Amino acid sequence: MRVVITGAAGFVGRKLASALAKAGRLDGAKITELALFDVVEPPKPEGAVRITTQVGNIAARPDVDALIGSGTGAVFHLAAIVSGQAEAEFDTGMAINLDGTRWVLEACRKLPKPIKVVFTSSVAVYGGDIPTPIKDDINLLPQTSYGTQKAIGELLVNDFSRKGFLDGRSLRLPTVVVRAGKPNRAASTWASSIIREPLQQAETVCPVSKSVRMWCASPRTVVQSLIHAYELPAKSYGDNRGLMLPGFVVSVAEMMESLKRVAGPKVAARVKFKKDPVIAAIVDRWHADFAPKRALKMGFKQDKSMDDIVRWFIEDDLAPEHRAALG
Repeated sequence: MRVVITGAAGFVGRKLASALAKAGRLDGAKITELALFDVVEPPKPEGAVRITTQVGNIAARPDVDALIGSGTGAVFHLAAIVSGQAEAEFDTGMAINLDGTRWVLEACRKLPKPIKVVFTSSVAVYGGDIPTPIKDDINLLPQTSYGTQKAIGELLVNDFSRKGFLDGRSLRLPTVVVRAGKPNRAASTWASSIIREPLQQAETVCPVSKSVRMWCASPRTVVQSLIHAYELPAKSYGDNRGLMLPGFVVSVAEMMESLKRVAGPKVAARVKFKKDPVIAAIVDRWHADFAPKRALKMGFKQDKSMDDIVRWFIEDDLAPEHRAALG
């Protein structure tokens, strides 16, 4: 089976590609090709699977048509620009996050038979004055352009699935921490920075107060969820292909305590606090309390503690020299 991953150069995309290359199979079928697509050259993970890469623009329909052609058996659509950039650059966000999603779905529609498509949405689709905890049946009312683009993407996945063009599933991801690499333009980028940079022996600034609470999930759990979402039968989703993924609530203060317990007080002291009114205003609109009963019933897993997430980042992504510095 030929498996396509868009956004394969991104952090979650790289993790997913690595997991699939290592497993060599998806839902019992042998992966004959792992096709990785992004605006920059995606790295090739280790594994016995044949890996191909394509550099292109997800908003350019010819690029997407060239990627998702005959022989494609599965698509994981992760390509997007992040929340902060989508808010600042409206037209770019619409082109990448909305038009790009449509072109992926249209390319899949042309295939000889319907295939499974996993689309990464976001908890940014929720907003406004809504009761908490947020339950599965709550109406979507995004308060950002990014959230709006993701919500529209979910509706498209639903409609293409209803029409029998494909078998789609949309996953509303919590904030993923800890992300390896450098800070990006997401409004939540600091949530990884306040763990990642101190462990890399660098100081960082947290732009929000310690009382801020977030709905988070680890990279390990998110990748497991993407694969599990694919492997579930269509009847598990019913008419609503959009699904709130399990996460857990953690405050900035609790994140700092976890960092201190796992890595020591000297590491945690590298985080400085200076409020950024722009970031704080965005974060203040986020919801942190969710009740993902539907996903838990469907077998999706939930992280247990922030301590685990800090340890997993050290094991999976921290460079050897920085691990050695922890003692």
